[in-house]
Amino acid sequence: MTQAQTVTPSATRRLAGIIADGAFKVVLGAAYLIGASWLGDLLGVSAWLMAVSGVALLIGGGIEIKFVRSRPIRTYIRLMVAYDSGWVLTALVGLLVAWRDGSAGGEVWIGYQTAAPLVFAALLLVATPAPPASDIPSDIPAEDSER
Repeated sequence: MTQAQTVTPSATRRLAGIIADGAFKVVLGAAYLIGASWLGDLLGVSAWLMAVSGVALLIGGGIEIKFVRSRPIRTYIRLMVAYDSGWVLTALVGLLVAWRDGSAGGEVWIGYQTAAPLVFAALLLVATPAPPASDIPSDIPAEDSER
């Protein structure tokens, strides 16, 4: 077995983080579906938007988990950073709108959580597949390669 075929602890942690991120989206999506009416009232959005957001999160998280072994870790990390950065910025905008007595704060935040997982999933679907471990030159450590 070459060094490139060995899964390093660093790569294992990254894979676990990717799976955990996808699982979080799936759990959050299920919670949105189950509590659509109650959460919608709490956030000031309609129950249908909560349900659609829940479905989008389920789809996005499921695709994220499904392709964990067939897409480069680097692609995942870049998409996760962009997704989470947008999530934080949207949450801040939603809070600012709510603090200024606006009624659209929840809609901004839930709107992002409806669109972003689908964009994430679409970009992951069209991403170049990771090369098989046997195609990675043996002089490149596994944690430095695309996979």
